[in-house]
Amino acid sequence: MTGTTAFENRYGFRRDAVRLGNWRLTPFSQWSFQNVGELVPSAEVWGGAGGEDAPQDPAGLIAATVTLPGGEERISDYLARSHADALTVMKAGRFVADWSAPTMDFGNRHIAFSISKSIVAVVAGALEEDGLLDPQAPVTDYVPEAEGSAYGDATVRHVLDMSVAIDIDEAYLDPQSPFARYRKAMLWNPGGGGEGLAEFLCTLRRLPGDHGEIFRYRSPNTDMLGVILERAAGRRIPDLLREKVFAPLGARGTVTITVDREGTSRASAGVSLTPRDLARFGEMMRQGGVANGRRLVPEAWVADTVGGGSKEAWDRSDFFDLFPKGRYRNKWYQTGEGAYCGIGIHGQWLYVDPASETVIVRMSSQPDPVTDPFDRDNIAFLAKLARMV
Repeated sequence: MTGTTAFENRYGFRRDAVRLGNWRLTPFSQWSFQNVGELVPSAEVWGGAGGEDAPQDPAGLIAATVTLPGGEERISDYLARSHADALTVMKAGRFVADWSAPTMDFGNRHIAFSISKSIVAVVAGALEEDGLLDPQAPVTDYVPEAEGSAYGDATVRHVLDMSVAIDIDEAYLDPQSPFARYRKAMLWNPGGGGEGLAEFLCTLRRLPGDHGEIFRYRSPNTDMLGVILERAAGRRIPDLLREKVFAPLGARGTVTITVDREGTSRASAGVSLTPRDLARFGEMMRQGGVANGRRLVPEAWVADTVGGGSKEAWDRSDFFDLFPKGRYRNKWYQTGEGAYCGIGIHGQWLYVDPASETVIVRMSSQPDPVTDPFDRDNIAFLAKLARMV
């Protein structure tokens, strides 16, 4: 009889218990969200620019209390209750706090899920500046085989702003839904390896009505954006992310992205990176598209991202209650209160508050993909934390 391993002592289960069919479920996600490449084929985006500086002591911050919708709560207690894995805070360009859960080491990668959308969109801004991408052009200018699908009469702008009239729901927990077929195509679920991701996207049907009228949060839009960017630039998404984002950003850790059997990147949710590197990305946006004295994306593109978009399309959406004053532009959420953010399922947040010069990263293994009470708590928590540090 073998003894309990260090892995079992830390996580409460054996490594061989984690499979492709359960990697997004509790408790396995506490490990798998940091090790996606062991379960889903992944491409290296960036190998890291060097070792990370020592973490900043979070003790004073997490001992403080914050008022949430349910009342006052100590920050350390809230992080534990909300299944947080990491919290990193930057103030005026400097790291001021780095907290990690017992199941995550400082400097580990963690999947960002749909914050990947916000990252990939920066490549679109850079390619537009290079003259390689026209946001007003039809999708079929770049992906001719999309003719006849929901994208057949949509523009790149519709794809960027999630306003395509597309007939698919984000049915995360329905194993019989088209969304489950989508996850098989990207190799996130067992049974994939036949239909590829790009092939799947071109089978999606159109809803009645005009594109551009309603904000519809549909992840396939960003995977289509990834295909568009590859066709526009003639290069793969991992290479574009390396050149346009993570090399000039000076990311310290390794960055990866999941891929399907054909090497098509999961642009909508497949990026894994360290909390600090995600914070560096947010700080680049706070600085108007500049990092390390180098411009990654045009200042006008950043200004449009954080201030543009259709309020009418947002108000007609089922996301209205998330940010009643909000908008959505270029794969970023505007809170309507001055801050803007990227959000991923299972509790991932990148929060940028220009007024307080604060960038906050929260990574999590929240059990359910989407939980409204946690969303409300996180919005209140991040807004108050930005003004505390």
